[in-house]
Amino acid sequence: MVMPATEFALFQHRPFVCFWLGRVFTSMANNMLAVAVGWQMYDLTHSAMDLGLVGLVQFAPALLFTLLVGHVADRYDRRKIITLCLALQTALIGVLIVSTHHHWISRDLILLCSFFIGTAKAFQMPTTQALAPLVVPAEVLPRALALSSSGVQFAIIVGPAFGGFLYAAGANTVYALCGTLSIISACCFFSVRIERQAVSREPVTLRSIFAGLDFIWHRKAVLGAISLDLFAVLLGGATALLPIFARDILLVGPLGLGLLRSAPAVGALLTSIWLARNPIQRRVGKVMFAAVATYGLATLVFAFSKLFLLSLVALAIAGSADMISVVIRQSLVQLETPDDMRGRVSAVNSIFIGASNQLGEFESGTTAAWWGAVASVAVGGIGTLLVVAAWMKHFPELVRRERLVQK
Repeated sequence: MVMPATEFALFQHRPFVCFWLGRVFTSMANNMLAVAVGWQMYDLTHSAMDLGLVGLVQFAPALLFTLLVGHVADRYDRRKIITLCLALQTALIGVLIVSTHHHWISRDLILLCSFFIGTAKAFQMPTTQALAPLVVPAEVLPRALALSSSGVQFAIIVGPAFGGFLYAAGANTVYALCGTLSIISACCFFSVRIERQAVSREPVTLRSIFAGLDFIWHRKAVLGAISLDLFAVLLGGATALLPIFARDILLVGPLGLGLLRSAPAVGALLTSIWLARNPIQRRVGKVMFAAVATYGLATLVFAFSKLFLLSLVALAIAGSADMISVVIRQSLVQLETPDDMRGRVSAVNSIFIGASNQLGEFESGTTAAWWGAVASVAVGGIGTLLVVAAWMKHFPELVRRERLVQK
């Protein structure tokens, strides 16, 4: 496969276009769904703990099925796996629509649907990560990941804001659109054509099952990068508490909640577009640590802000910093992993991502129930800065990492 290494050539490559569209529509559906589920749960229970539980039950399947997910992604057609996951998600959205329409919706039903949606995501996320290197050649993978992330961030901007706007017409209006987008994204992924299938023929043994963990453990730069993201976002994430900030602190309602959820993606989108044209080629380790520290500082500003505009700016800066970290980390992991192990390594990586996001939502909800939303987010921001300092000390080889691809 020959392709000029420019971001514009990528959009002339049909498999990448299908992959890109699939990620965009999936992300838009997921983020609109998060707004609707979060607002509906808070309307039903007025409980910060229950908002956190939504994140916990979505993370649990990723933890339970990690080893199985990796083997499935390495042994079967990754496009079909993603399509089946999106079909399951669409069915679960249908359950939410029917139960809401007939007034059967409840805290427990939302948590149950969230668990099975989390199960679909547990298989979908690592499989999508493992599919990306099969769509484009290695020399343009960092650009492809940046462009793919820019599409996702655009969806994160549009999805929550549009979801918050549509919620005024009822939760089912949002759910119906989410289901439609899930079907469209399934069609996009199924249409991806690749030149090779990275199918592992290795027998299923305990050694092969734990190969992903072993691979990451023995590559300290990779271990340091993904664990830094885990603990920084686990402590610093405030997403689960945004309904509380929107309703009780900033007083901006469902539309304001959508804008708050979109703000990090605004910063991330602008940054990902810049990274697609200007990939980070030197001092990648120092740049990543600086980005995570900036994320922690922006989280602190958001925690104490009483102004809606300032809160939006702080979240946008946090999103921009996080995007830099994500592109460096994902590029490093994918470029150092053999094709036939990408499913297992991506599955382990997804546990770190899921822990930092869904488990982070549970941590935020729990600490908010103890100390209040403002204190919970502030402590998280401080914790992020402490994690950066600790990781710079314990992973000096990552600090000194000069380039994504070692020569």
